[in-house]
Formats: sequence, structure tokens, C-alpha cells
Amino acid sequence: QVQLVESGGGLVQAGGSLRLSCVASTRAFGRYAMGWFRQTPGKEREFVAVIDWRTYYADSVKGRFTISRDNAKNTVYLQMNSLKPEDTAVYYCAAYYAKPVTMSNDYDYDYWGQGTQVTVSS
Repeated sequence: QVQLVESGGGLVQAGGSLRLSCVASTRAFGRYAMGWFRQTPGKEREFVAVIDWRTYYADSVKGRFTISRDNAKNTVYLQMNSLKPEDTAVYYCAAYYAKPVTMSNDYDYDYWGQGTQVTVSS
């Protein structure tokens, strides 16, 4: 069992930046692909970014968000720049044991954090 704990959410004005962090409770952190999803009320959970041996982004955040990881700290980050009001959501960290193909569907992820709220004001 892997526990994921997110932090770094908050309120920011449009055009601003936030960095989310997610700490994983596993010694095998380097063997897990780590992803970020987001969800707003009444909508399905939406893929944002994933990092395994490469990085992959949703088109809506490409060029503005950067996913990275520090395996020594068991931590994955999501740097969010040029934030827009439509980025407002609860952001979730998620993980799956690395597979040959990079996954962007939420049902492929085995472990989830509790979420952190990001609110972007206009």
C-alpha cells in the first residue's frame, strides 16, 4: 500500500503560479509512475500530467505546467505557471507501478492522495 499526501494548493490570481507537492510512502518510489489529475464539481476527473521515464501532459496545460520528481525525497511536483480561472479544481496525486506504456486514464492508477484545492481568481 502506498500513501500519497499532497500539499501546496491555495488561492492565486490569474497569471500567477503555484507548486504542488506529493510525498509517497514507499521505498520503491522510483519504480512508480506518478501523475496529477484534477476535478471540479459535477465533472469527471481530468488527467493533467504524468512522469515515469518521460513526461506527458494534457493539451490544456502543456507549456504552462511542469511535472518533475525527486526520487531521493519520494516527492513529485507540479509547477503551475500562467494559471487561468479554468485551472480551478481539486488536484490529486496518483501512482501506478511502472508499466511499459505511460498511462493517462484514472482507472490505470492504483493509489490516490486526498487532493488539494487550487483556486484561480480572475
